[in-house]
Formats: sequence, C-alpha cells, structure tokens
Amino acid sequence: MARPAVFANDLSLRFAGVDGGPSVDAVRGVDVRIAPGETLAIIGEAGSGKSTLARAIAGLTDRTIERGPKIVGGSLDVLGIDVRQLRRRDDTELGLRVGYVPQDAGTALDPHLTAGENVAYPLFQRTPKLDRVLAGGIVAEAIDAMHLTLATIPKYPHELSRGQRQRVAIARALVLDPELLVTDEATSGVDATVRETILDHLAEVQRSRGFAALVVSSELGEVRRLTDTLAVMHAGRFVGYGPIDDVLSRGTHRYVRRLAELSGVAAAL
Repeated sequence: MARPAVFANDLSLRFAGVDGGPSVDAVRGVDVRIAPGETLAIIGEAGSGKSTLARAIAGLTDRTIERGPKIVGGSLDVLGIDVRQLRRRDDTELGLRVGYVPQDAGTALDPHLTAGENVAYPLFQRTPKLDRVLAGGIVAEAIDAMHLTLATIPKYPHELSRGQRQRVAIARALVLDPELLVTDEATSGVDATVRETILDHLAEVQRSRGFAALVVSSELGEVRRLTDTLAVMHAGRFVGYGPIDDVLSRGTHRYVRRLAELSGVAAAL
C-alpha cells in the first residue's frame, strides 16, 4: 500500500498567547489520511480550526514561521516528513513539494512583479540559475493550465480581475508540480461564475497531474466540484469524515445536520 501523502494521528495545534495572554487550542485530536492522488475537503465555520490545520499540513508551524501554530499533541507526517520534528532542511524540501494557496492569495501577489514573474518566483527560488527561456515555457504552461491567456503574463496584479489574480496565485502554487496542493478558501470573495470556473480548472489540473490535495472551504457546492470526500470541522474537532452524502445523511452533530438541511440531504436523527 502506498504511503499516505498526509497522515495525522490525534493531532492537536495551539497558538501561543499574545502579549502575555492565554494560549489558544485551535485543533484538538484530529486524524487525517490523504492518499496519493486523493482530494480531501474540509468544511467548517469561521474559527473552526480548518485554516490552522491547512497551514500545519503545508508545513507552516511555529518551527518555520513567526506566530505559527505549535503541534502540542499527536503526530503529523506530510510526504514522509515528520512535521513535528521539522528542520530547516526539511522545511525547504517540503516547500518545494507542497503547493500552498492561502486565503486571498491573489492579494498576496507581489505588486511590483508581473503575473509571469510572480508565477516564476518559486522556480528561481529552487534553481537560481534556471535558464530564463526554459522558465518562460514552464510559466506559460502553468498559466495555460488555469485557462488564462498568455496575454496575462506581462500584466501586473492591479491590471487583472480578482478572479484572474486568484488563478495566477494557484498557477504559482502549481508551477513546481507539487505532490500535494493545499488551498484555503481559494475562491473566497470571487464572483460566483468565476468561482465555478476556477474550481473546474483546479479539478481538471488535479486529475491530469494526479497530486494529492487538501481543500479548505465553507461552501458545500464548491466541495462537490472537487471531491466526494469530506471532513466537517467544528470547534477544532472533526464531527464528520467520509463520503459527502454519508457524512450528511448519517451525521448527528448539530452543525452537520444544519449542513445537511441546507444541502437538501436528510440527516439521521
């Protein structure tokens, strides 16, 4: 059996208190298993812990970034790397193998770089002396994979629509051909029609390349466009995990039942 791309066992994450304040337990004892090529979606309300979990799976903990979440319980293995014992060398390796799209990723593009230069940035981080013609071809392929025209490449972020900027951010996350893609509300705030386009393109790329993916969302409709495997998160814990319709029809937690009502699936009482 192939080793999971992501394996978390009884994982708990905590944020240190700010200015002497109390620490905050964001994730409490969750189990996650994502096989190579599989997509898992996590849905939950704001503050449920889903974004914190996504950041940790992307390797962004207190060992690698300022004010990142600390693993205080359980284990987390990502692409064969023990994240709890992450060292700088492993952090670099993980960064090259995991694509990460944070919330409002389009607004995080460097405004002084063109769309093409933003997408190319990870390539030159990995290989500073990479041939620029070769890099240009890789960037063009990444841009095209997100169904953006090549005319997008020389434009600056402020010249693009919000939906285009989001797709550029996703292209940047995919440019190194990652083994795992982590997206956190990748289409938040984007017009509904454009959102569906982004999701369909993302699903198309995932199917063609076969990487594993963790998708954080707050919309069931989005989730169904990408996968049929769902984890429902509430107050730092999973309250449902499995095939979407099974989770919704058999769930007993009040939040799962509310999701089921909104989606028109009859939940078990």
